Order: sequence, then C-alpha cells, then structure tokens
Amino acid sequence: MIDLRLIRDDPEGVRAALKRRGGDPPIEDVIALDERRRGAQAREDELRSRQKQAGKEVTSLKGEAKKKLLAELKDLSAEISALEAEKDQAAAELNRLLLEIPNLPHESAPDGVDDDDNVELHTWGKVPTFDFDARDHLDIGERLGIIDVERAAKAAGSRFGYLRGAGAMLWMALSRWTLELLRSEGFEPVVPPVLVRREAMEGTGFLPTDEQQLYRIESDDLFLVGTSEVPLAALHMGEIMDVEALPLRYCGISSCFRREAGAHGRDNRGIFRTHQFEKVEMFVFTRPEDSWEEHQRLIGLEERILQELQLPYRAVNVCTGELGASAAKKVDLEVWFPGQQRYREVTSCSNTTDYQARRLNCRIRGDKGTIFVHTLNGTAVTSSRHLSAILENFQREDGAVEVPKVLRSFTGGDVITLT
Repeated sequence: MIDLRLIRDDPEGVRAALKRRGGDPPIEDVIALDERRRGAQAREDELRSRQKQAGKEVTSLKGEAKKKLLAELKDLSAEISALEAEKDQAAAELNRLLLEIPNLPHESAPDGVDDDDNVELHTWGKVPTFDFDARDHLDIGERLGIIDVERAAKAAGSRFGYLRGAGAMLWMALSRWTLELLRSEGFEPVVPPVLVRREAMEGTGFLPTDEQQLYRIESDDLFLVGTSEVPLAALHMGEIMDVEALPLRYCGISSCFRREAGAHGRDNRGIFRTHQFEKVEMFVFTRPEDSWEEHQRLIGLEERILQELQLPYRAVNVCTGELGASAAKKVDLEVWFPGQQRYREVTSCSNTTDYQARRLNCRIRGDKGTIFVHTLNGTAVTSSRHLSAILENFQREDGAVEVPKVLRSFTGGDVITLT
C-alpha cells in the first residue's frame, strides 16, 4: 500500500498521480478515517492518563470522596472501551480502503487506457520471412504431436493443454537453460508453494482487487498462485532483513494458475493464454535507492534471454491504465509471432517500489529506524508464450521445428521432426 503519511502531507498530489491510472481514488475518505482513528486514539490516551492518576488517588480517599472517584473511574473505563471500539472500526475501514488503492505510477510511465497507449522503446532482431505460409504454434504443435488441447479439454476443460514428448522436453530444456543463466547472475533457484494464504495475496496486491482472476480453495481459504511472485514476495514477510545481504535475487520455478476472467474469446487458440502453465520468475528485494537500477537489470536479463534464443522482439513502456495494482512502472517485451503476423507480450518486468513491502512488512534498518525495502518482479520464461514463440519462429516448411542453438545441449537434438 502507499504511505499514509504521503496522503496526509500531499493529498492533492496523491490524487493527481492516481487519477493518471483512471478512476477516482477515495482520498477524502482515507483522510477522514485517519483523522477519526487518530482523534479516538488521542482522546483514549488522555482518558487513560486520567484513569491512571485517579487510580492512584482513590487509595487515599474515604467516604463520599472515594465513592465519587470510583464512579468517575467506572465512567472512564466505559468511555475508553467505546473509544477503543471507535478506533478499531476506523482502523479497519481505513485499512480496507488503503488495500484497494494502487501504487503511484512513476513519472516515466506513459498516460493511457489500454495496450494501444503503450509506448514502443526499441526493437531487436530481424522478423523472419518464409517461402511458405507461416503456421501458428497450435498447427505446428498438433502436426508434431507435441501439443494436445483436445484431450486436455476432455480432462480439464477449455484453456488447458498437454505438452507431450519433444514438447515437454523442449520446455524442460528452456527452463533448465534459463535457470543456469540466472544462477550465473546471482539468482537463487526456489521451488515455492503454489497454494498461499490470503495474507500473501493481499501483501502482493492481488487482493482485494483481482480476486476474480484467482482460484480459491474455499474450505482452507487458500489461493492457487497466478505467478510465483506471490510466494517469493512472502518469503520474507514480517522480517527485518539484513541490509548488507541485499539485493536478494530469487528465481521461482512453479506452475501458475489463472482464471482469465474477462478473457473469453481472446487468445483461446492453442496454449498462448491458458489457465495453467509453467514459469520461471525473477524476484528481487533491494534497497530503495537501488531499485530503478535493478529494474533495468531485470529488463536486460529478459532481453538477453530472448536474444540468445534468437527471438525478435520489441520493448514497450506500459501505460498507466495497464499497470497492475502494485506496479509503479512496467516494461513488457513482445515477441514477433509469424503465425499471427504481430508482436505478442511474453514477459513483463515491474518495479513495485515499497508498495508490496509495506503490505508484507519487509523492512531493513536505516539511520532513522526501519524502512521498507523495494521489490521487483520479472518473467524469465514460460511454457506457454516462450514455447509458442519458438515453434512459430523456428518452423520449417516440412513441418519440423529447429531447436534454438542454446537449447540443443539440453534437448539432445537440433530439430523436432514429425514422428
């Protein structure tokens, strides 16, 4: 969540920044609830001071004076209880509002409403041309027998897919190669829980605003994660971290689950947008003064992965209307898909500043006490979009697919052929 002191000190500045995202942030309600809570606390403190003083006095009194003071103590106790209830109610309502308010967008995030307002930063690579009509990843995968969405629909419903044979091995090769690259860059591999408690989802900003996108196990009040960003962020929940150990860089290897509510009819062909997929995710805890440099570093790693895979792409600065609740700034990389003749998003990289750390209470000790760290996340590779991009960009006229050179030592072959 954003710093309540910032709202107190500069409500108009906060309101203007949040309006860049669209909507009307409830700043007046936050201020009113904060004043109500603080007022109740101040009055409670005043009465407790009088209660303490009267408690000392009563022992030395007798008769009517003592009776009168005991009556006052009873009234004080009742008023203090009422103030505690008032304070707790205001605090609960205040916290609910603060949880619904997104992060302040960075000044370099462009204004806009949807994907059409994203700003292209640069491109890399040569878009491939073929002497034949390019197929999309599903046509290629089905012909090769490595993607099976029809049987997946029987087993699980729409928006699921089997990766079979060489398809499964290609994903294993891609993920293993990526892990080796990230390990060489100082990332610790982590296989995290994919079921998390409500506190972890709230802490990362996916609750309460994105609940319609989440799968929930109601009997246990647990949620299936849509990204390992969630359990990685919660790894140090409630901790005062060693500043000398920062930055802490993790790469999570996990299944991811998304309901894709509101995506009916969008990308429903193949495995580009599915309810379940595998992902290697980068996540970093860092000092506030280092977070923007770290953001560029993560973007650089995402670009390095695509470049070494020889996948042509463009980088876009995501507009304010498309930022997730926790992101102050996000850069997407979009790979060229020959079968669709357009660029499609395959990675995102976000700096969430202290928004998640404040909700998760992840801190370091500074010169003036504890301060909140900054957290960042970025996609390394996925079994859905990266795999689809490889199939489309490395397809051959005979239906086979060449394996990117960097993966061949992991797959044990140069080409995926018809069987």
